[in-house]
Parts: sequence; C-alpha cells; structure tokens
Amino acid sequence: MASSYEKYQKRRLISSYFSVILSIFLVLFLLGTLSLFVINSKKISNNFRENIPMTIFFDKKTNKADLDKFGANLAKQEYIKEAKFVSKEDAAKEHQETLGEDFVEYLGFNPLQDSYDIHLKGEYVVNDSIDTILKELNTNTAISDIKYDKQLVDLVNENVDKITKWSLIIAAFMTVISMLLINSSLRLLIFSSRFTIKTMQMVGATKRFIRRPFIIHSIKLGVISSILAIIAITALTFYADSKLPDLNINPKEDYMPLVLVSVGIIILGIIITSISTFFATQRFLNLKSDELY
Repeated sequence: MASSYEKYQKRRLISSYFSVILSIFLVLFLLGTLSLFVINSKKISNNFRENIPMTIFFDKKTNKADLDKFGANLAKQEYIKEAKFVSKEDAAKEHQETLGEDFVEYLGFNPLQDSYDIHLKGEYVVNDSIDTILKELNTNTAISDIKYDKQLVDLVNENVDKITKWSLIIAAFMTVISMLLINSSLRLLIFSSRFTIKTMQMVGATKRFIRRPFIIHSIKLGVISSILAIIAITALTFYADSKLPDLNINPKEDYMPLVLVSVGIIILGIIITSISTFFATQRFLNLKSDELY
C-alpha cells in the first residue's frame, strides 16, 4: 500500500511541476511575444511609412543634365530611402499598359512629365518633416509639382501611435496578470509541502533556511519555462519572417531584439518565481499548526 501511495504522490508531484511549468511558459511566451512586437514596432511602422511614394514632377523645359544633377544631389540627402527617375517616355508606356491603348498616338503628343519617384525614410514620414522637405525641394525652379498621399500619411501615423499606446497598456496589464498567475501556481505547489514546512519550523529551522530550497527549486522551474518560451518565440519569429517578409523583422541579420527579449524573459522568470515563492512560503510559515488543515 505504501508503495502504491508513494507512486501516487510522485505522479501528483510531477503533474504539479508540469502545470506550474506550463503556466509560467504560457505567461512568459505571451509577454515575450508582445515585448518583441513593441521593440520591433518602430521598424514595422517605418516599413509601412517607407512604402508611401512621393512623386516630383519637372518642367518640360528641364534638360537631361539638370535632371541627372538633381538625382545625384537627391541621393546624398539623409531623408531619402530610395529614388528612381521615370522619364516621360517610360511613364507613357506604363500608362499605355494600364489603359490598354496608345493615348500618345491619339493625342499626337506626350502630355506627361519627367519625374522622380522617391521613398522617404520612415522617421521622416511625418507632417513636420515632410513640410520641411517640400520647402527645400520647392526652392528648385525646375520642379513643377510634388505629389504624395497626405491622407495616407496621416492615417498611418495615427494608427501607429494607437497601436504603440495600446501595446504598452496591454504589456503592463499582462505583466500584472502574469505575476498573479505564476504566484497562484507556485502557491498551489508549495501548499502540498505545508506540513514539511511546519515540521522543519517546529524542530528549530530558521525561516531563511526553510525558504531557500523552495526558492531555488522554483527558480529552476522558472528557468526551464523561460527556455521553452524563448524557443517558442524564436520559432514564431522565424516563421513570421518567412511568411510576412514585408514586416522586415529579419532575425538572422537583426538579432538584437530577440536577444534582448530572451534575456528579459529569463530575468523575469527568475524574479517572478523567486518573489512569488518567498511570499507563498512566508504565508505557510506564519500559519499555526491547526490552520494547516
């Protein structure tokens, strides 16, 4: 009977360890994923901003030398992500393919203008920076017009600000919830050892001596859960990069966000489990013998 009971207790203990590791893993995985998104949010938002084109049209009298000189000067500007010259002949061909008819032959002349299609760096796609860039470009008398989608710029910036704000709020909320969940799981695990704790206390063991093995054991569970969470987040990051390359996460080249989140997960796993175990053991240490049942 004793052997059967011991096996039952062992299975029960293993089940408790598994549930604690699983709960800590899930919490750290969700927190880590959200943290990785917050860290990469600037890169992701810049990627969306950099896809918004700006077209600079030139006066028809502008010669090739002036256009080339403008292009060379444009490439030196710090706010330029990409610049491409589109001649009026190339623009006409693109329009012909879109419309399905030769409008140049119909009109008898090409009404289009030479232009540069440029993409600004993400941090410059805000109204203040764009206004400064437009003032600088408009000093060139060869430029006849500059077109960009202002409404789209406003919409992207507004949504980026909202997403960033709500991500931080959710991250703070998740942190509080994670501490409560992990604390609850560890308390249930320590509850099964409440009689052992009280027995050690009755034979003269100090509270620090009693707490130490429980804290060390919970830290080990936290580290195991952290490693599992890091593996899952790494796999998710590489999967997201393969399926959504436009997000420009690219963990192979820019691995620092993943490293920072991994280190943060391990530290958070150790801190939360040790603090939760400290207070959980303290609770049972302060109980009277008749309150253990």
